[in-house]
Parts: sequence; C-alpha cells; structure tokens
Amino acid sequence: MIDDRQEELAALHALDLLEGAERDQFVAELERNAELRGRVGDLRQAAAALAHLAPAAEPPAALKARILASASGSASRGRAPEAARTARPKARPVPVSSWIPWLAAACLGVAAIWSGRLYLEARSESASLREQQRLAQRALEQTRGQLADATRLLSASGREIAELGAKLKAEGDLAHFKISMLASMLGNSPAALAVAVWDPTREQGVLAVSRLPALAAAMDYQLWVIDPQYPSPVNSGVFAVDPVTGEAHVVFRADKPIKSAAKFAVSLERKGGVPSPEGPIVLLSR
Repeated sequence: MIDDRQEELAALHALDLLEGAERDQFVAELERNAELRGRVGDLRQAAAALAHLAPAAEPPAALKARILASASGSASRGRAPEAARTARPKARPVPVSSWIPWLAAACLGVAAIWSGRLYLEARSESASLREQQRLAQRALEQTRGQLADATRLLSASGREIAELGAKLKAEGDLAHFKISMLASMLGNSPAALAVAVWDPTREQGVLAVSRLPALAAAMDYQLWVIDPQYPSPVNSGVFAVDPVTGEAHVVFRADKPIKSAAKFAVSLERKGGVPSPEGPIVLLSR
C-alpha cells in the first residue's frame, strides 16, 4: 500500500524534481516496491498527456503551400527568379490559437516546478518545527522533573516541621506537669518509693510504686492530694500492690477540683478507703 509520503515523492519524481540523496533513496525504494513503480509510471504518462489537454487547432493554409513549394523546388529552379518570386505565396502570421497547446504545457510545467519548490520549502519548515517541538518537549520534561523534586522537598520539610512542632508541644506540656518523688515513711520498708506525675490541665495523675509490702485482705493503700485550699488532704482512690514485686501503676483523679497539687501522700487504711486519712502515712512527697 502506498502512503501519503510515497505519493508525494512519486509525483515529484515523475516531474524530475527530486534531487540528491532524497532522489537516490526514492530510486532504491522503487526497486523494492512494484506498486510504487507502477504509480510513478502512471504519473509520468499523466504529465506527458498535459499538452493534449488544449483543444485541437487547424494548421494555417500557408503551411500547406510552403510544404508543396518545398517538394517541387527542384523543378522550379530553372525558371526566372521573377517567376519564382511571383509563384511563391506570401507568408502569413501564425494564428495565436496554434500556440495554445504549447502555452498550456509550459504553464503546467512552471506550475509543477513551483509546486515542487513549495513542497520542498514546506518539508524544510516542517522539519524545523518538529525540532523545535522536540526541544520544547525536553524542556517541559525537565521542568516537570524539577517541580517533582521541589514538591518532594516541600513535603519532607512539612513533615519535619510538623514533627518538630509536636515535639515542642510535648516538651511544653511536660513542663506544666508536676513530678514528685514519694519516700517511704515506714521503718520496716525503707526501700519503698513512688513517683507521682500530675497533669494540672486535665486534673489527672499517674502513680507508680515499687517495693511496698503486700497487705492483708482487710486493708488498702489510699492516695491523697494535698492542696492548700482544702484543710484536709483530698481523696484520690485506693490501690493494691503486686504481692510478689510490691509494684503498682495507678491512674488517679481527686474527688475535688485541684488548683495546686502541693504534695502527694499514701496512707494505710481499711478496705475501700476513708473520707479523711485515719491510718499511718507510708509514703510522702517532699
């Protein structure tokens, strides 16, 4: 099958307008493609028939007389020059209508040459535009790559800023916490100790104790928050320790609103706890 490019090259080759390497490549392609050779032959015949497109014209009458006079020239050479001049017909101008076929063929030839030149210029301009498009596409791809890199850097920076903000917030929140060490007040358990961490914004705390002796079933350890606004320590719940390790981990809240947790204490009370401390203090913050 002949494509559009082969069709254009065949038309130019039929009019002998291809030159140089382009002509050599097309001739080599003609040797391999029988259909293309047939198309070039058809176009050559069409080009040759262009001169026959003009209407037929009658030859001038003087032409016939000149032909007859030329044929009988040897017989009339012996006559007097004056008689020869008298018998010779007068030349007449050739009618313009007889030039029309040749003018038409010349015009078509010029048009074909001009069309071929325009085609070659258009091909050159098209190649230049393709090169410009290729360069623009490359520049666009480089810009997209740079934009992707910038987006990744911005995303990474955003994550780092968010992590730093969370860290600073956590450190700021931690600065508001009250952390107290509770020392043992019992002579028989001097190694017992505890840590209380109080969050004033939530009015909630965490108590971690270790090495406290296990209690009898009828007794509990009870935690107290000492706030100067109240005359007595504020109850914060009861807890038990592991009988083997003497450890406990307790999340607690006070029974009353706490403005200032000055100290924390742990007392030994009866099972279930009491409203105010009654038993001995076993742990106390300094």
